[in-house]
Amino acid sequence: MKQRVHVVGVGMIPFTKPGASEPYTVMGARAAQAALDDAGVAYDQVQQAYVGYVYGDSTAGQAAVYGVGLSGIPVFNVNNNCATGSSALFLARQAIEAGSIDCALALGFEQMQPGALKGAWTDRPSPVQRFADAMLAHQGWDEAAPRAAQFFGGAGRDYMREHGIAPETFARISVKARQHAARNPLAVFRNTVTLEEVMAAPKVFDPLTRLQCCPPTCGAAAAILCSEDYARRHGLDTRVRIAAQAMTTDTPSTFGSDDMRRVVGYDMAAAAARQVYEVAGVDPQDLDVVELHDCFTANELISYEALGLTPPGTAERFIVDGQNTYGGRVVTNPSGGLLSKGHPLGATGLAQCAELTWQLRGQAAQRQVDGARLALQHNLGLGGACVVTLYEATA
Repeated sequence: MKQRVHVVGVGMIPFTKPGASEPYTVMGARAAQAALDDAGVAYDQVQQAYVGYVYGDSTAGQAAVYGVGLSGIPVFNVNNNCATGSSALFLARQAIEAGSIDCALALGFEQMQPGALKGAWTDRPSPVQRFADAMLAHQGWDEAAPRAAQFFGGAGRDYMREHGIAPETFARISVKARQHAARNPLAVFRNTVTLEEVMAAPKVFDPLTRLQCCPPTCGAAAAILCSEDYARRHGLDTRVRIAAQAMTTDTPSTFGSDDMRRVVGYDMAAAAARQVYEVAGVDPQDLDVVELHDCFTANELISYEALGLTPPGTAERFIVDGQNTYGGRVVTNPSGGLLSKGHPLGATGLAQCAELTWQLRGQAAQRQVDGARLALQHNLGLGGACVVTLYEATA
């Protein structure tokens, strides 16, 4: 019999710009300890740790966890590009649900460098070469633009070509993100911006301006997961349960569709969301709050449709009508999202988990979504992996 899995504790440290952070060992230990304190769990109760990061040497996970304790437990290092944090969460949940363990730590951190993302190796094939080849065949290559912006900007272009939306529609997402982040003391960017300012910012890759691209960020976040039986025996907080979770990777449609939306993971996201809704018996219209992977405004827009938040071709109306924010149908990225909260790659999935846990507990302060009962998390990594997680309030 599958065990029910609860998020009994979460922790997150303020995200910062590169060069302003503590070392990853300190950040990771701080986030892990915060999650343990929130759960009321001692480190020696944790039976396994799953630790995610993208830029770091092997066993960096141990280096961070050892700052909390030396209990001899298994520590698994996880690297799945931008979906790393939620991949660690997925593995921790899976181990508990299967009955292998009762209590696990999922931790993610990143100590990033300034500038656009780039590979660490030049003497071997890039893991995203097949994606780059698909992009080259579809839209060419711009030597002056960052690679990631070309991927996701291309997805935005393809959406515009099909549906005829205005470039300002993407910019509205940045305005919304900053408005939300202004309420989040853990976010990197807390100053609001106007639509005019977003559109006037330097162009990175059409239709994306600089204010429509997530910043390189340093930070850490963590979660303590327990089986329901274990949590009840130890008097732990069972208000938040993982109702369903799915992880997907690429299929032939990623490379065979001549559509940049599919190259950057639209089909992975749609498939993971469908699995989650089917398992939980939930309709996307039932969701109250969503933390989705807005690495670029274009990806937030196409993800609305991939996740079923609005029907295909209706994302512009969804945005213009304010259905993606407070007072609308579903509040998306109340934390400010990757665009404004920041995107320390290995930490992002667990920062999303923390935000949604606080929302379902009613602990999100100025960001609180009234009456939140069902929350969806979407975390995407090019290369590729997508994890979609549904949380439900149980009390």
